[in-house]
Amino acid sequence: MCEKNKIYIILSQTGAITSKALRLFTLDRYNHISISLMPSLEKMYSFGRIRPNNPFRGGFVEEGKDIGTFKKYRKTTVLVLELDVDQTTYDGIKVIIDYMLENKTKFKYNFLGLFLAYFHKNYKPKNKFYCSQFVRFLLERFNVANITELPKAIKPMDFLKLNNTHTIYKGLLKNYSVY
Repeated sequence: MCEKNKIYIILSQTGAITSKALRLFTLDRYNHISISLMPSLEKMYSFGRIRPNNPFRGGFVEEGKDIGTFKKYRKTTVLVLELDVDQTTYDGIKVIIDYMLENKTKFKYNFLGLFLAYFHKNYKPKNKFYCSQFVRFLLERFNVANITELPKAIKPMDFLKLNNTHTIYKGLLKNYSVY
C-alpha cells in the first residue's frame, strides 16, 4: 500500500488593481492559483509577480502569507483545496519545484497565454507559464485526479472540478492556520 501525502491548491484574489480588473473581466471569484506541499502554506509556488509593486514583471515565484504579493495584499481571500497523492507524485512535484527554484531565470511568465486563456485558446511556449498552466503542468505530469479532463486553456476556477479534492479553508489568507 502506498503512503499518502497531501498537496494544497490555493485559489486566491488579492484585491490588487490587476486582480480586480481580471475579476471584472472573468466574473471569477479567484484569479490566481498556487500550490503548496505543506499544510501551513508557509511556502507556495506559482507564476506571478516577481515584485509585488510591478504586475508586468512576472515569473516563477515563491509565495506565502508573509512573502511577496500576499504580504503586500493583506486582504487576500483564498480557497484552499487539499488533495491526497502518493509518495512518488509528492516527491516528483517537489523535484520539479526545487529545479525551478534553482533555475528561476529560465522560466518566464506567459502573458499572452493568460490573455488567450480567457478566450478558451491555449498558448504554451517552452518554459513559460501563467499560474494555472503551472499547477496544471505539475498535476498532469503525475496524472493527478482528473486533470486531463479539464481545459488546456485553464483558469483557476477550473480546478474546483478536480476529483478527490476537498476544501479545507475559505477566507482571508492572513487568518489561515493549519487545521
